[in-house]
Amino acid sequence: MRVLLVSAPLLGHVLPLVPLGRALRAAGHEVLVGTAAAATTVRDSGLDVRDIAPGFDFDRIARGLLLRHPLVARAELAGTAGTRGVALLFGAVNDRLVDGLVATARQWKPDLVLHEPLAVAGAVAAARHDVPAVRVENSLFDGSELVRVTADRLGPALRRHGLTALPPPAAAVAVAPPSVLRQHGWPMRYEPYGGEGELPVWLARPGDRPRILVSRSTVNGPGSTGLMRAVVTAAAGLDAEFVLVRPDAWAQRSSLPANVRTVGWIPLPAALPAAAAVVHHGGAGTCLAALAAGTPQLAVSGPGDRRHNAERIAARGAGLAAPTRGITPDLLRRLFGDDRLRRAAGEVAAEMAAMPAPAEVAERLAALTR
Repeated sequence: MRVLLVSAPLLGHVLPLVPLGRALRAAGHEVLVGTAAAATTVRDSGLDVRDIAPGFDFDRIARGLLLRHPLVARAELAGTAGTRGVALLFGAVNDRLVDGLVATARQWKPDLVLHEPLAVAGAVAAARHDVPAVRVENSLFDGSELVRVTADRLGPALRRHGLTALPPPAAAVAVAPPSVLRQHGWPMRYEPYGGEGELPVWLARPGDRPRILVSRSTVNGPGSTGLMRAVVTAAAGLDAEFVLVRPDAWAQRSSLPANVRTVGWIPLPAALPAAAAVVHHGGAGTCLAALAAGTPQLAVSGPGDRRHNAERIAARGAGLAAPTRGITPDLLRRLFGDDRLRRAAGEVAAEMAAMPAPAEVAERLAALTR
């Protein structure tokens, strides 16, 4: 079986798809990842990758949205734009991906197309070549709604390829733990993948005092350094160790408190089990990775889906949600010292561990093409 795995051209969107891609390959199937821009670096995982939109510039599209729709853009940055912001941005993104994906499907001839909710272009390619399409969730949203609002912006792209509408998916794969969010589809255990590379020995084991990892987005956007600055300011004097992961240049130039360290790119999921907590930008991949590890988290509400993600985590009791300006010494102390947070995070981790493994889901996917 040949499987085309499609992601939006952002690293945080493609990394969660790697474990299922590897499971399919381990089962003897051919897997090709179709994406663009920064997401093509996922070839380091060992999966074959096709750049289906050479020269793609996500930032340019996002800037165009800011200029053409200032009110929606302002709401998007505040995390309150809802599905309208998603439709505008990812509708434009997918319009740029469709032609390359259709051409790739025509040349490579997949038997099955898997796509994440914000890569609806994959469903277009599947429909155009009459092969089953499966939605693979990679977030804490209802993927069917994301697909709907994005597809609604793809009228011209559909007509270019002789389609009037997208058929319903052959199946869907749901990765969210049900106690956090009930998604529609076959359940699959979320197995975090944070890229290749070795974890420093000192991060692989607990330290002498609580260690709090601090991670920012892989996308440099407005306020991308504000999170770390706020943590550094609040961390001074706390009896804990704070580790800034991939800090911007300001951290190298600044005099940091004695309890703050820095480290470059690391496979973050591998560092979570030995950490007392993690503070991060609210991205879905980091939220799910922390939940899978049973690590309490502070998710900072921000642009796009980050406010929604932070609120889901806090509602379950497995972590805290706060804006950057709300990061205080008391909040950080609660994050690594509240047993109720750790207990709830552990419950969610056990819930996720009991979900079917990607290898089991790979078998069900293969049955769709028989």
